[in-house]
Amino acid sequence: MAAGDERANVPRTVLEQKIRDRNQTLVEFAEAAEDFARAFGEPGTLTERHLKRLVAGRKPDGSQIGRPRPATARLLERMLGLTVDELLSPPDAFRPAETGELELRQMLSASRRVNAEVLTLLHDQLTAVRRLDRQLGATTAHDEVAIKIQQVTRLRSHSLTPDIRSQLAALLAEFGTLAGWQTLDMGSVANSWQYYERAKAAASESDDVAFEVHSAAEQAFVLIEVNETAAAVELLDFTEKRAQRVTGRLLRSWLAAAHGEALAADGQRSASLRAFDRAATLLPVDMSAVDGPYVVLDPVHLARWRGHALARVGEPEAVDVLSSALSRLDPTFTRAETALRVDLATAFLAMGEREQGRVHVARARVLAAEIGSARQQRRIDQLNGSLG
Repeated sequence: MAAGDERANVPRTVLEQKIRDRNQTLVEFAEAAEDFARAFGEPGTLTERHLKRLVAGRKPDGSQIGRPRPATARLLERMLGLTVDELLSPPDAFRPAETGELELRQMLSASRRVNAEVLTLLHDQLTAVRRLDRQLGATTAHDEVAIKIQQVTRLRSHSLTPDIRSQLAALLAEFGTLAGWQTLDMGSVANSWQYYERAKAAASESDDVAFEVHSAAEQAFVLIEVNETAAAVELLDFTEKRAQRVTGRLLRSWLAAAHGEALAADGQRSASLRAFDRAATLLPVDMSAVDGPYVVLDPVHLARWRGHALARVGEPEAVDVLSSALSRLDPTFTRAETALRVDLATAFLAMGEREQGRVHVARARVLAAEIGSARQQRRIDQLNGSLG
């Protein structure tokens, strides 16, 4: 390699180094800057021509370039987490005093930029990935959830604003419980437990009891999965009592239904049905103003959940309850349909209706394979012996 070519590969400014670190051309970085400006309401603009001058650090005559317009400077600072003076300096002139100082400065700067608009954007991303998860399954959506957990964890741990930090903690709890449910469905109970542990830790910093009880209650399903049903009943009894008078009706209804499932798994039929009666009484009619932790519960899902408990305890009523829920279920809830059909097969087999059971097992097997649900596939395998 010629000496001139070697010099050409040496970044002239920190800005040029940062763009290279992002593995972007000047054109791509300029486009990314436009997208960032639109997303975060920044008035600054950057063109490829302007970037060429900035990354060079000097004018054609060798004199140092002047500072960019304030709006452009702010855009660069928000994107890259450094002051414009640092960005326009030679790489050798800007060396952090300690290893990791640059990364720390960048994360502190990024966390300072988290505002209501950024929080809304993160919540929108959570909503989108939930939709993917419920329709396509955890095998499609889990990697994205894991990445968002890392991102929000870093923002929260570097946030110095109490209110923003609290909201990031609540958001992290929400991502954590979703990841916990996904890994449980994929058959990894140990990983699921750890996701719920981290979700509970984040929820404790949210300053909202609702997120704490929800994270703890979801972890009870891991206990049910490993046949620690008595422990699950105890945990859900505690969370349901703790939620009284400090959380909304929808969450209390969900907690009562969760308690009902644990009681059914533990063979406590009468107590389970009473818990579902509580859940029905608490379920609000108008959910438009519901806030707090995300839970999927309406009359259809409550009927599906009650039908699951009825099938567990061998009640013939389960067939009618589950069939009605299936006919009303939103078709985008693929995982819910899979579980519902396994429950229906269970209920039909308990009544000696093998042909009806086979129909639902066949459909559930296809759906479980499509979404990668090891949890439902295991339940299906357990039914195969009864099908003959």
